[in-house]
Amino acid sequence: MTVISGCMMMVAYDNAAFNYKSNEIRYLLVNATTRRDPENNIIGVVGVAQDVTESSKNDRAIKAMANELRQLVDTAHAPILGIDVNGNVNEWNNKTDNITGFTKEEALDKPLLSTFIV
Repeated sequence: MTVISGCMMMVAYDNAAFNYKSNEIRYLLVNATTRRDPENNIIGVVGVAQDVTESSKNDRAIKAMANELRQLVDTAHAPILGIDVNGNVNEWNNKTDNITGFTKEEALDKPLLSTFIV
């Protein structure tokens, strides 16, 4: 819950799941705020909802794919490492850790050439 201005309160629910009569679950982005009379007493609530089911499904699919790729890199039987445009390590899988003895945490953000290449 967030105070917007004055004494108005606004509530936002990100991707609240709603069960429809057909037993279908839809995800809605819901925003609600209080309605007040001239004396600032709460007299009701105004709400707006947007159906975000499809984009929510896409987001979950992308996250699942990213997780699978992360596991593939981390568990590969070959060393996989990466560097950014400045030559600093930004990827270091488990096999690279095993071969070099440097953990991912020790390697990340270090310059590859001056730190690890002799």
